Amino acid sequence: MHIRPFRIGDESDLFAVFHSSIHGLAARDYSADQINAWAPDNLDQDVWRERMQGISPFVVEHDAQIVGYADIQPDGYIDHFFVSAKFARMGVGRMLMQHLHVVAAERSIATLCSDVSRTAQPFFERFGFLVVEQRAPIIRGVVVPNLLMHKTLVSDTTVEGIATSCACVSSALRAARSGAPSLPR
Repeated sequence: MHIRPFRIGDESDLFAVFHSSIHGLAARDYSADQINAWAPDNLDQDVWRERMQGISPFVVEHDAQIVGYADIQPDGYIDHFFVSAKFARMGVGRMLMQHLHVVAAERSIATLCSDVSRTAQPFFERFGFLVVEQRAPIIRGVVVPNLLMHKTLVSDTTVEGIATSCACVSSALRAARSGAPSLPR
């Protein structure tokens, strides 16, 4: 397995991972209505393509097949973090999370945060993330509970460090309040 940057043309494979992850893994923590609202079979592929190009995730490949992906935004917000159900508990998530930590260090990002599903919460906690807030976003008319989680990477008490930390959480809060761009993990 190896990690590489997103390439134009990956979008449909990323959707397959997203759909597999939610329908195959998150189904134990969410109802069928919640799963289908979160990852419908008929999701607009033009919107999806634009979204993936916008977040530009890192992709894990195994034998030329995309098996997971995750992104990190300039403020430390992790918008998407998904592993194909077929490759769950095989080190793909760990590999991605370790990579995001390396990228964060390279980019001098002091704080990571993400809107995390109930399913992914224990995984994020193993990497030191803490719950900031429990949420109940409405997706396609259905409440799909998630949690805002946060991790400080560097103890930075300067004004700039505090601002970076607040920017990450603020971005997540704005996304949740706007109702759209971020889908729960």
